[in-house]
Amino acid sequence: MENQTTVTEFIFLGLSSDRQIQIFLFVVFFIIYLVTMLGNIVMMVLIKVDFHLHTPMYFFLFHLSFVDICYSSVTVPNMLMNFLVESKTISVRGCLSQMFLFFLLAGTEVFLLSAMAYDRYAAICDPLHYVDAMNKKIWVQLVSGAWTTGFFYALINTVFALDLHFCGPNEIQHFSCELPPLLRLSCRDILVNQVVLLSSVVVLGSSSFLFTLISYIYVITTILRMRSAEGRRKAFSTCSSHLIVVGLLYLTAFLQYTKPRSISSAVLDEMFSIQYSILTPMLNPIIYSLKNKEVKTALRSISGKFRFLN
Repeated sequence: MENQTTVTEFIFLGLSSDRQIQIFLFVVFFIIYLVTMLGNIVMMVLIKVDFHLHTPMYFFLFHLSFVDICYSSVTVPNMLMNFLVESKTISVRGCLSQMFLFFLLAGTEVFLLSAMAYDRYAAICDPLHYVDAMNKKIWVQLVSGAWTTGFFYALINTVFALDLHFCGPNEIQHFSCELPPLLRLSCRDILVNQVVLLSSVVVLGSSSFLFTLISYIYVITTILRMRSAEGRRKAFSTCSSHLIVVGLLYLTAFLQYTKPRSISSAVLDEMFSIQYSILTPMLNPIIYSLKNKEVKTALRSISGKFRFLN
């Protein structure tokens, strides 16, 4: 170890080394980033200005949009810059900081989705007590709990990552600093890091997923018992958007962090990462606006006011 050089910075290999492809990818991901920012900002503005959307579901959706803005901004701007420059480097500390923020926002988003599932459970399965079960104090507690859980999820993985030693290759087969690619570059034994990562993903991810799953089992059972076809349709419409978002995030993220190393590859890792860290934040506001009648009504109302002012 004494004769080995300590690595102080990493080099991103990114999605491609071809210059023309890099320019093409820059345009594609720049457009995706703009759509992500615009869609989530519009969603947040609509929820703030339209009093019809001042309900628990939209309170959580407001925070989900904020998390998606931050989530996408952790990796995409740096990735866009690397498409245009020759030196695609990042310091070890900068890489670990990016990884911490990535874990923080990913963990927070997962538990925000669980809070939204509980809200749908309370609204559909016990509507008579919904106002008491989902008062403003509960809203704040659920959102605070999501951020707190995300923080500890990020902290425990980052603290153990600080003990990693990098002395050999410093090229990351990825476009951002996620933990699995970093572990492959470590000169020390990574068994503890792998156990901590897998345990935290399984415990936190599975608990959130099971909570969401159980909530929707009760929700779907209640909906199927409804006598009114219109009532069933309306109830399903308020849940379908959330189910699509949950599926998009959980499927790829869980596969990325639990799949065996024997089937891991740089291309597969990048495809999974693009899905849950770049495409999902862009798709969330689109899905909620297309599938939600109240959001579309609020958007038409705001658009009508702007046309009137003009």
